[in-house]
Amino acid sequence: MADFSPAAQSVLDAFSERHELCGPFDSNWQELYLAAALRAAADQVVPREEWPDQSMGFADWNLATERCEQRKNIRASLLAIAAELEGKP
Repeated sequence: MADFSPAAQSVLDAFSERHELCGPFDSNWQELYLAAALRAAADQVVPREEWPDQSMGFADWNLATERCEQRKNIRASLLAIAAELEGKP
């Protein structure tokens, strides 16, 4: 089994604990299923978006870009956990 970051390991552990109630399986298929679920959650919770249009006032644009960046960082974090679970760099 790979060494995962604390975030990825936490997701995997939560899944595995629930999964064990159904019975253990010998392969690591759960990582791929979890990655797919995280990708789907990222698409639903923080879908891909473009940067705000600069036609609004500077203060509004600045706030909009800050919030957009926060959402992009959340999405990137979810997708990074998914990639790690899939064994991708």
